[in-house]
Amino acid sequence: MALIEAKRLTKRFGDFTAVDGIDVEVSQGEAFGFLGPNGAGKSSTMRMIGCVSPLSEGTLRILDMDAASDGPAIRARLGVVPQEDTLDMELTVRDNMWIYGRYFGIPRSAVKERSERLLDFVQLTDRADSRVEALSGGMKRRLTIARSLISEPEILLLDEPTTGLDPQARHVVWERLFRLKQQGVTLVLTTHYMDEAEQLCDRLVVMDRGRIAAEGSPRALIEAHSTREVVELRFAVDEKVDLGPLQGLAERTEQLPDRVLLYVRDGDSAVAELSRRGIAPQSVLVRRSTLEDVFLHLTGRTLVD
Repeated sequence: MALIEAKRLTKRFGDFTAVDGIDVEVSQGEAFGFLGPNGAGKSSTMRMIGCVSPLSEGTLRILDMDAASDGPAIRARLGVVPQEDTLDMELTVRDNMWIYGRYFGIPRSAVKERSERLLDFVQLTDRADSRVEALSGGMKRRLTIARSLISEPEILLLDEPTTGLDPQARHVVWERLFRLKQQGVTLVLTTHYMDEAEQLCDRLVVMDRGRIAAEGSPRALIEAHSTREVVELRFAVDEKVDLGPLQGLAERTEQLPDRVLLYVRDGDSAVAELSRRGIAPQSVLVRRSTLEDVFLHLTGRTLVD
């Protein structure tokens, strides 16, 4: 069952087109991701799905309702984790849960029961009476996630859910989100972390300049747009690298300021061939191809502001 169906979804700001006629479908219980560089249209798309930004063109149905006319009814069934935490810093952890639950008109007894259960879920029970300003960044993020679940939403929208967190905190958040997916909550997220997308997303789209450049599962995207392995060659800083001897060694070769990347099927065979050709870099690394290789191949390495 599709909970989100977008057809020719378009968002314009004056003469600028932020989202350019994309088609998206998200199924019930799925973890779906939007990847893309800055300005790709991810946030504009998420705001339309969240029914806080009107469509310029196209159609968008969420939970079998029209986003253009049923915004309040849809928002009541969504949970939102914004990129920046919007917690009440002067209040306690428990009070943040309580006040947010009352915004939805949830009975007091239900708010209390859900608050205790959700604080346990995000491992914050022992900090329930602490003021939010005293929490670490990871704790605040987990509280934001718990707060977004107080209304028991069917779809959870997450905008960069682990930005700024250390690796330990990121993995705790990932584990909680994975548990939510197991419980049947549909997740829709944006992220700049490729490993996060690989860990959490069943499917994702790579957006670039307002359009969808590719769509599929992380593994399917790697198979379609990269090779099984990548060989990274590093040479001396002052050494001028001649790519001629590398011709025919890889399906694709990419030269960066600090290294040369060879996209190959078999990394060990490629390294052996390097030796036979008399190529001796300072260091050689064979690794599996990742979603980041796909992302940079589709969207480029040029910084976009």
